[in-house]
Amino acid sequence: MKSIVILISGRGSNMEAIVRACTTEAWPARIAAVISNRPGAAGLDFAAQHGIATAVVDHKGFSSREAFDAELQRVIDGFSPDLLVLAGFMRILTPAFTAHYAQRMLNIHPSLLPAFTGLHTHARALEMGCKFVGATVHFVTAELDHGAIVAQAVVPVIAGDDEASLSARVLKLEHRMYPQAVRWFVAGKLAVSDGVVRHIDGEAQAFS
Repeated sequence: MKSIVILISGRGSNMEAIVRACTTEAWPARIAAVISNRPGAAGLDFAAQHGIATAVVDHKGFSSREAFDAELQRVIDGFSPDLLVLAGFMRILTPAFTAHYAQRMLNIHPSLLPAFTGLHTHARALEMGCKFVGATVHFVTAELDHGAIVAQAVVPVIAGDDEASLSARVLKLEHRMYPQAVRWFVAGKLAVSDGVVRHIDGEAQAFS
């Protein structure tokens, strides 16, 4: 039985999707805790209602990124996670933190990486005239929005799309893809070689 800790900063809709999938699909795993850097994060209420332990490590109470990450790591490790999942966790993590969880920390980013790292991905894609956008699940490294790609979802841009409509369509696919990627990890189905992630049974890692 694998132990999963999820980090959020707000509602954590991807966290909700993972919690539901873990329960309904009877994964060989449990969500040990949901942790937020913001005391008022709505996702904490959802987690508590589902019997999941919650914790807050407020980044505003620390004088440096390193000090915050050190305390966050201490709290996370209290739950002995096999996997750390970032679900809308809006903090840039230090190299020491990412090294501690190397190859056992996943993130989802709302673009087809390596394109459009950082913020405002859909607005930037529209400005560039992209015909497709999407989302990427990847292992986390010290470099922002980089790391070996586990899965990607592709969404076509249609006439009249704006940032909000595009984001909403991508998010629907995120809610399918991210739980699947986490399930693959806990089932031991992912192999990483030379920076490339492959499903050991050949299952498709692209969603649409």
